[in-house]
Amino acid sequence: MAATTEHVEVASESSETEQKEAPETTQDPETSDAEPAGSEPDPDPDEDEDEDAGEPQGPRIRDTPMDLQLEAIANTVALHPTRDVLACGDVDGDVYAFSYSCTEGENRELWSSGHHLKSCRQLRFTADGEKLYSVSRDKAVHQLDVERGQLVTRIRGAHGAPINSLLLVDENIVATGDDGGTLKVWDMRKGTAIMDLKHHEDYISDITVDQAKRILLTASGDGTMGVFNIKRRRFELLSEYQSGDLTSVALMKRGKKVVCGSSEGTIYIFNWNGFGATSDRFALKAESIDQILPITDSIMCTASTDGYIRAVNLLPNRVIGCIGQHVGEPIEELAKSWDSRFLVSCAQDQLIKFWDISSLPNTTVDEYRKRKKKNGRMKSLTKKAHGDNDFFSGLVEETEKKEEEEQEEEEDDSDSD
Repeated sequence: MAATTEHVEVASESSETEQKEAPETTQDPETSDAEPAGSEPDPDPDEDEDEDAGEPQGPRIRDTPMDLQLEAIANTVALHPTRDVLACGDVDGDVYAFSYSCTEGENRELWSSGHHLKSCRQLRFTADGEKLYSVSRDKAVHQLDVERGQLVTRIRGAHGAPINSLLLVDENIVATGDDGGTLKVWDMRKGTAIMDLKHHEDYISDITVDQAKRILLTASGDGTMGVFNIKRRRFELLSEYQSGDLTSVALMKRGKKVVCGSSEGTIYIFNWNGFGATSDRFALKAESIDQILPITDSIMCTASTDGYIRAVNLLPNRVIGCIGQHVGEPIEELAKSWDSRFLVSCAQDQLIKFWDISSLPNTTVDEYRKRKKKNGRMKSLTKKAHGDNDFFSGLVEETEKKEEEEQEEEEDDSDSD
């Protein structure tokens, strides 16, 4: 069935988009530094002096914005390229836009859109931040105006199967992958597909592109990585089959390495132009690796069904530590803020959480392996890594530092590998 493109008039669609200002987000008790209910803090003479001086206390400034509580599970989250704004799409097909702030109580819902008939599976901002693309289980591709949340363009029946993945190659070219293994590349100036290829036997989970915007790489549930040439509009090759589904694909090491996450918890590593077979693999102690988000050329963050966000170094292959977790809930997607200060995650607990990763790019990884901690716990890389109560985070960090010092003292000179 041929896809139909609609350029939607603002007036006719405005009734479908809810423009509303949400009330202030209530503070999550797990992320709060406040005293428990019913208990009173010890009096502080300095505070009494401030009160006597009559100076009004301003709003509290947090290390990270407060969590966002959603009405339904969010499948996808994307962050604006130049502003403190995020968008998320949920299982009901609704798309929301929020502004976020470290000032307590300043998170705001900007607008919501209910144009999708079924679950919204992925969304992405354009590079200029003016448009937002979304794809859905209803097989449609939508383009929204970011400022007002209004539908601009709709491609009905864009695929014959529910759409699962989305990539914006540039301001005009969009790639989509569906549950049946079909890849389509769209010229949005014409609203037509310039590539329509099916070489995967199962769903396409993720799509990425090289810096030259020439080669598209796809990860699939059939266990292979696909290579497609956009310039020549043709299929190149499939990698050898890996064990389990390939759930994500990303470029590392300035494009010289390609990494794929898998449902088995293994990261498969390919050399650029060596797509047929893996050059290396790295098994994490994770139930799965559902997404890989590059932070630097060597450091990536991974999302897992076990609820943990791990920071992983590539070559040498090491798990650096834990960024954070959605306790016991599978993580759906990760995104990075425009200034690289925050990592944002959404999970099946209906929460969007913020993590401070500003110091992560400066992390150094030793060539030799250290002895693993006796309790098997990953190193905490953020204050909320192993719990959202900031009061105990300092104690955890001090304990971990002591454990590391003890381990270094016990370390043998010979390499245990």
